[in-house]
Order: sequence, then structure tokens, then C-alpha cells
Amino acid sequence: MAGEDKPVRLFKALMHPARLEILDVLRDGEQCVCHIEAMLGLRQAYISQQLSVLRDVGLVQDRRDGWNIYYRVADRQVYAIIDAARRMTGAPMTGSGRSLPAQTDARGQATGPASGKSAACPCPRCNPVESRPSGSGRSLTEPASTLV
Repeated sequence: MAGEDKPVRLFKALMHPARLEILDVLRDGEQCVCHIEAMLGLRQAYISQQLSVLRDVGLVQDRRDGWNIYYRVADRQVYAIIDAARRMTGAPMTGSGRSLPAQTDARGQATGPASGKSAACPCPRCNPVESRPSGSGRSLTEPASTLV
């Protein structure tokens, strides 16, 4: 009976709508917690609680990079289970059917899921900040050869 525990735990973890939404966000690859928060519009503490359940059953793995924690799906076969359940029930194949709000930045440019960046996510991957040394007119990422 011990072998039955793993499938039961897996399906219990997949029963929660927020966990399915989190897994859908992770379909595109590794994401930071703040990005998941911005994409779903849920509180960070709630998302972390759901990620903990997913991690405990082995569905996601995490890694820390400075202040940010990034999550990724441990085994992409989980999407075959999720997609099969959606086909059986007639549910939308991508996401939970929740429409994410359209977002724009201060310049009116699109942000959010379709653009690959989120205005509400402060992580360096979503919102890279160009550092400028004081007194210099160039960014640290600009090649020195362009200055004359």
C-alpha cells in the first residue's frame, strides 16, 4: 500500500485550482515567485504556500538567486495528466480559463504574459535595470568602443 501513497499525494496536489494555475505559469519555464504573483494576481504568501505543497510532492524544484527564488517543473510529464483531465472535462487547454488583466508600462508598451515581461514583477529577469556609474553618461552594459 505504500506505493499507492505517491499517486494519491500527486492527485491531491493537482486538485487545487491555484496549484494548476501556478503549474500553467511554469509551462514556459523557470519563474520567480514575484513573477507568479504578478501573473496570477495572488498574494505572495499564498503562492509560496501552494508552491510548498507542489515541492513536497516533487512536482516543482526551486533555486535561490540572491533575494529571488525561482521555481521550475521537476517533471514535464505532469502536463500530460493536466491536459488529459482538461480534455476529459472540456476545460480550456491553457490555463484555468482565468483571463489575466492586460498590462502596460509607463510608455504604454504591452507587458504581461504575451510580452514575456510583467510591470508588476520586480525581479531582475522581468525588469532589468541599467546601472549608470555616477558622473558617466553610459550604462555599464554599453560597450566602451561606442564612446568617442
